[in-house]
Amino acid sequence: MRLLAIDASNQAMSVAVLENEKIIGEVSTNSKGNHSQRLMPAITKLMADVNWKPADLDRIAVAQGPGSYTGLRIGVTIAKTLAWTLDKEITGVSSLAVLAGNCEESANYLVPLFDARRGNIYTGLYRWESGKLIQIEPDTHISAENWAIYLKKLSGTIEIIGEDRIIHQQTFKKHLGDQVIPASLKNHLPKGSVVGLLSLKKKPVDVHTLLPHYLKLAEAEENWRKEHPDQLEESYVEKI
Repeated sequence: MRLLAIDASNQAMSVAVLENEKIIGEVSTNSKGNHSQRLMPAITKLMADVNWKPADLDRIAVAQGPGSYTGLRIGVTIAKTLAWTLDKEITGVSSLAVLAGNCEESANYLVPLFDARRGNIYTGLYRWESGKLIQIEPDTHISAENWAIYLKKLSGTIEIIGEDRIIHQQTFKKHLGDQVIPASLKNHLPKGSVVGLLSLKKKPVDVHTLLPHYLKLAEAEENWRKEHPDQLEESYVEKI
C-alpha cells in the first residue's frame, strides 16, 4: 500500500509518503506560518522527490485533532479533497496518538499534550504493549491541574510528550514529583511518518464522514451558542 500522511493540526507541519511500513520520504517544519500556503507545495514537492504521481497512492492519512482550529481545517480539508478527487481511501489518526506513537521504545505511561490556553490542555493516556499503541484513556480537554491530580493514581513512570509540556511542567511536577519525566527531545514534534504507520492499523472511512476532532468549541462558537440557544437544533458538527 502506498499512502500519503499529513499532520497540520498544530504549529509543526509534517508530510510523509510510505509504502506499507517503509518510510519513503518525509518533510517536517516547526515554524510559525500559514499551513494553507505551505501544505500543498510541501506535498507536491515530496511526491516529486520520490517520483510518485497522485494516481500511485492508495490511501490518504491525516491527523484529525485535537489542535489548532485553523490547522485542523486545512489539513483535514486537503486530505479529504485529495481522497475524493483521486478516489482513494482515507483514514484519520488522533494528533495526540501521533505524539505517543513517537515513543515506541518506551515502557512508561505516555501523556501527549497540547496547550489549550487558560491552564487547560488537550491530552490523553497511552502505552505501548507488545508493539501496539494502546489508548488507556480517551483524548480530552481538561485543566492541567486536574489531569495531574488524576494521573497520581497510576503506578509507574509518566512520560510527558509535546513541546507545550514546558508551559505546564511546574503543575505536573507539583503533583507528580519524580514520577513524571519528559520524553526524549526527538519525540516532542509530530511526524507524518507516524501518522502513516498508525493509519495502517485502521480501516478506511467514508470521506464525507471524516471530521476534525476539536474536543472543544472555539470561543466564538461557544459564545454564539450561549447567546442563541433557541437556534441550536442539533449538536455542533463542523461542516467541511
